[in-house]
Amino acid sequence: MKTYFISGGTGSFGKELSSILLKNKLAKKIIIFSRDEFKQDQMKKLNIFKKNEKIMRYFIGDVRDKNRISQAMSENKIDIVIHAAALKQVHTTEYNPFETIKTNVHGAENIIQASLLNKVEKVLALSTDKAASPINLYGASKLLSDKLFVSANTFRGSNKTIFYCLADLP
Repeated sequence: MKTYFISGGTGSFGKELSSILLKNKLAKKIIIFSRDEFKQDQMKKLNIFKKNEKIMRYFIGDVRDKNRISQAMSENKIDIVIHAAALKQVHTTEYNPFETIKTNVHGAENIIQASLLNKVEKVLALSTDKAASPINLYGASKLLSDKLFVSANTFRGSNKTIFYCLADLP
């Protein structure tokens, strides 16, 4: 059984993954890392999470804050990180380009660095089909994020952390 850290864990993917891990008894502990206090509260009230409250941990934090990520990881020996946090709405990212870069690119960098620092076993970053030949900022920012995760495998040194990317194809 593993300890999971899910950034953006209150989103649809994070909730579904957490539910699957719990139903199949695959998790020793699940750390939900999210900046949305309301969504965390709503998630805690769902039956599957209520029944497994001893396994669930909730951290308020933003992927833009490397120190907070590292703190949440270091307080719990993390085996697997699932990086699902991102600004994903194309129209929002186009209108807020600096915020998109801070979250999607610098957030990815922060997850990588905190994972290396905390000697996480495996890190899986969620990508998108829009990262292939991107035509908008969302796709371009996710392409950069993907490149960071893939290249982390070459600069990890003697660290055993393995980095993966997975696209959410339509």
